[in-house]
Amino acid sequence: MNPNTFPTKGNLILAANSLALARQGFELMDKKRNILIRELMGLIAQADSIQREIDGTFREAYEALQQANIEMGIHLVEEISFAVPVENSVRVKVRSIMGTEIPLVEYDKTPPAPTYAYYSTTPALDAAKAAFEKVKELSLRLSMIENSAYRLASSIKKTQKRANALKNITIPTYTALVKNIQNALEEKEREEFTRLKVIKRMQQHKAS
Repeated sequence: MNPNTFPTKGNLILAANSLALARQGFELMDKKRNILIRELMGLIAQADSIQREIDGTFREAYEALQQANIEMGIHLVEEISFAVPVENSVRVKVRSIMGTEIPLVEYDKTPPAPTYAYYSTTPALDAAKAAFEKVKELSLRLSMIENSAYRLASSIKKTQKRANALKNITIPTYTALVKNIQNALEEKEREEFTRLKVIKRMQQHKAS
């Protein structure tokens, strides 16, 4: 509504309704922001834990790979690596948290069949393969969590901006508008009461 709205009871009702709606909107925005922040904090903790696990698993994988290179020779290990199939089971879906769509990564968790013969390899290569498979799984989870955290952070920023606009602009504007209309209507009522008293006194004076 225009702050210069003509002071009538109808406009007072409209202004009061708009103020109540703005306050309700602020409460909803504030609740949404708090829920998203809790979700974000949980994701950050998960990402930190997974990142540490990835670092440790990477170290194990490269140590095992280095041992396999020593035992089997780098060229044989490289030839075996060419037979590793391309990962094509990853599927990305979305789920909603308070209207914010975040990715949900699904993939085939069944361990792939070996692409090399056991008789020509050593246990170090098996250890390296298992460790890198775990790194792949952890990396997929981490990418999903980091992407979700980014989207939640963006949504939190937008929600905070809207909440601030309601709190600092819309609500004060309608609060002032309601007060101004109420004051104007009360002043008009006082003027009308005074006018009626004057008219009544004049009529009584004429009658006497």
